[in-house]
Amino acid sequence: MTQSFSNNSGKKLIQIDVSSDTVCPWCFVGKKNLDKAIAASKDRFDFEIKWHPFFLDPSAPKEGVNKLQYYRRKFGSGTDGMMAQMTQIFRGLGLDYNTSGLTGNTLDSHRLVYFAGQQGLDKQHNLVEELFLGYFTQAKYVGDREFLLECAAKAGVEGAAEFLEDPNNGVKEVNDELNKYSANISGVPYYVVSGKHKLSGGQPTEAFLRAFEAAAN
Repeated sequence: MTQSFSNNSGKKLIQIDVSSDTVCPWCFVGKKNLDKAIAASKDRFDFEIKWHPFFLDPSAPKEGVNKLQYYRRKFGSGTDGMMAQMTQIFRGLGLDYNTSGLTGNTLDSHRLVYFAGQQGLDKQHNLVEELFLGYFTQAKYVGDREFLLECAAKAGVEGAAEFLEDPNNGVKEVNDELNKYSANISGVPYYVVSGKHKLSGGQPTEAFLRAFEAAAN
């Protein structure tokens, strides 16, 4: 579903800036609810969505580590409760929450999200969906080049292999966006609707609908 609409329909344009990390489960939950809100509002509004980087763990290793072991080190005795909660929430979205596989550094995924955005915000939005789906439901690793290229292909992003081949491509742009959009926030997801209405966390669909109404007035 295309999420970048900016035509001459005469409808109010709602611009949404999203700060997110590709290994953040609440970011995926929030995206699903945001998509529902957009689908329910597309007859009244046009939408322009831009995804911006955030690093939950900037020091995470590029080679990847066991996801479940990482969670247990990070969350300790709260790990099982957290996993049970996310499993239930994902099930409510019709998804299976998968804690197997690897987690680690997300820089390459953010480089690719930036690159996709240069080809169109609809491609960027669809790429983010593929990254989330693979990581959270299929035990894919966001640092794995093959997985990143699979996601790029599904989203229609062209030239991804060549872009990612040079490790310097997109790094400056990712850091610039990090400083511009995410430097003053402490967690993700974080949404700014039409430059003034701010929401944080895995918001329900109703919260986005209220933000759209406020932005339109």
